[in-house]
Amino acid sequence: MNKKLNTVLFLLGATLANILITAAVFILLFVLHVRFLMPSLPDSAQVWFIIFIFIAAIAASFVIYRFLLKLLMKKIDVDKYFDSLFSGRRGR
Repeated sequence: MNKKLNTVLFLLGATLANILITAAVFILLFVLHVRFLMPSLPDSAQVWFIIFIFIAAIAASFVIYRFLLKLLMKKIDVDKYFDSLFSGRRGR
């Protein structure tokens, strides 16, 4: 496999992983909400908490994704296996 194919496959895999991380964090936070907060809150507050849970899941997945990406970059040489996303064509 060449560098461009490795890059495309990595981007597809990383996107799928980020979606799965977001879904897992959302489900975890939603289950915790239903278990502990839902019985004590009024119905009007439920919608706001679900919106908050969604935004928190996106933020948490961003933090987890960056942490995992930094670990991966420490383990492998990205210049050896992956091509640059933005090639410098101005100098040609």
